[in-house]
Parts: sequence; structure tokens; C-alpha cells
Amino acid sequence: MSENIQITDSAQDYLAELLSKQNVEGIAVRIFITQPGTPYAETCLAYCRPGEEEPSDEKVALEKITVYLDKNSLPFLEEAVVDFNADRMGGQLTIKAPNAKMPKVNADSPLEDRVNYILYSEINPGLAAHGGEIRLIQLTEEDIAVLQFGGGCQGCAAVDLTLKDGVEKTLLERIPELAGIRDVTDHTDTTNAYY
Repeated sequence: MSENIQITDSAQDYLAELLSKQNVEGIAVRIFITQPGTPYAETCLAYCRPGEEEPSDEKVALEKITVYLDKNSLPFLEEAVVDFNADRMGGQLTIKAPNAKMPKVNADSPLEDRVNYILYSEINPGLAAHGGEIRLIQLTEEDIAVLQFGGGCQGCAAVDLTLKDGVEKTLLERIPELAGIRDVTDHTDTTNAYY
């Protein structure tokens, strides 16, 4: 078993039974975390038919089942436990991943991970009240973060002033090697704007 995650015998039995009902030769289970290292992290367990796994997944061959672990989720799956508790209703599969929401980001982490972490942990929670969300689209070779302002912030004239200044200030304070930010719908381009 990967040192990160523990799948109890009862969970393996239960999953093996579920997989056998799918009638797909070589079907496995894939475990991944969406938005890992943020307050919104969710640990997901999905069927994985042959060919659906990612090339970078870590393959764990257990006695009764094969499990693929998403590479980006691995640090956040540390100490995770997948368990099955049988009860009269048939039982419930539980996934406890105590580190899913914990930032596993430090000064050595890739720039991209660090930008994402600050966006998810500090900036987006404050925007959620306004229905806004910011995503990192790419990092340019010049270390400029290209961000997408989504939700309530899009196309709003004030986005430049309020959001961009605040976001840029926060990101540059936390990540000095970042050269700056750019908006994917760059608002400085006013060629299409009506006056």
C-alpha cells in the first residue's frame, strides 16, 4: 500500500464487490482530491476503467483491487483512511483525509502550486460572498500569473481597480518571485469598449 493512504480490509472487500458488479475487465478505483490544500477540498473515489487512469497516477495493487492515486493529490492523501462500516442498512464507505484541506505548500513548491494555494485559501473565500472566483490559467515564462476573474467579477469595470490591485498586492507579497499578474480577459484592452 502506498505509505500515504490506508484502505481497510472491509473497504477493500466492499470495493471489490462493487467493481465486480460493473462487469468490466480490469476495472479499478481511482482516488483524487479536488481543490487539494484548500478549504474546499473534497476527496473523491471513482470507478476507473482501463485507460481512464492518468499516466502519472500511482498504481497500488492490493490483494483484491487495484487503486490509482492521483499524483497531485498524493501529498494531501497522507494519513488518509478509506473504511467501510457495515450496518443494517448495508453500510457506508467513508474516506477520512485529515490533510486534504491542509496546505502542503512551502517555499520549495512549484510557483503554480503556491499561487493556487493563495488564491484558494486567502483570496477566493473573500470573493465567494460576491459570487466571484479567480483561477490561475497559466504562468508565463516571465513568471506572470495569468488569472481568470470569474463569476460576479467578470466584465465589471471596477474589477481593474479593486480586485486586481488587491490580488496582485497579496500575491506579490507572499510570492516575491512572481513578476506580476495579468487578467486573461485583459481589461486594459479597451478597443471593444463603448464610451
